[in-house]
Amino acid sequence: MTVHSKLQPYIDAWTHSIEAISEMVTPLSEGEWNRATECPGWSVRDVVSHIIGFECEALGDPRPIHSLPRDLYHVTDEFSRYCEVQVDVRRCHTAPEMTSELEYTIIRRSRQLRNETRAPETTVRGLMGREVTLELQLRMRAFDVWVHEQDLRRTLDRPGNLDSPGGLVTRDFLLPQLPKVVAKEAGAPAGSAVVFDVHGPVEFMRTVRVDAEGHGTIDGSVSLGPAVTLAMDWETFVRLACGRVRGDAVGDLVKTEGDQDLAAAILGHMAVTP
Repeated sequence: MTVHSKLQPYIDAWTHSIEAISEMVTPLSEGEWNRATECPGWSVRDVVSHIIGFECEALGDPRPIHSLPRDLYHVTDEFSRYCEVQVDVRRCHTAPEMTSELEYTIIRRSRQLRNETRAPETTVRGLMGREVTLELQLRMRAFDVWVHEQDLRRTLDRPGNLDSPGGLVTRDFLLPQLPKVVAKEAGAPAGSAVVFDVHGPVEFMRTVRVDAEGHGTIDGSVSLGPAVTLAMDWETFVRLACGRVRGDAVGDLVKTEGDQDLAAAILGHMAVTP
């Protein structure tokens, strides 16, 4: 048996991104591992530790038994505590230890994925012990690794791969989240429409429409006279949607037309990832 056709695109996207990460961090000096990223409280080392830790969990490795310090300001809820254990346990690791563990984890995980014969709907253990389908697990790993690849690229000034397979997985993951942002979080009025016009390496135009009951839907058709149009480049869209930057910090990168209060509310609630 071979890998199911539904799973292969996620495996390919994950492979492309994680190999790019390995190539980026292998030559780093010890000091470069300590550079701060846009992930609150996380350095380059911490981002790589997070990736290693989650891939080890996908492999079925036991989670580390580790008590977190009480002064980590960015650890604010149960999910962030869950993520931080895999990160904090590696904060004392040297650059060679980090690159060696990353390389070994990639080898193990690639072998597992290469030999994957289970169906997409197979139930597997997800984050925090929740049961998810294999397809969702692989989709989320492709998304997570690409987003962190971009975190590292911005920190290390190594731009690239914005339109790689992982970027397209990320686009398809983020777009369905926009109706909730517009209709529920930002409170767009019933009967209104909001247009997202994104340009750059990954381009799209989508309209979120709010019906009479206040529910949002998204489609690719053009809206005549939308309440708000938000135009930005792809990287800015990703940074906003993934909570890397606040809307008021990228005002020079986002062009807004229409209801400015609603536009500000949407930008203020753009983050859809934990």
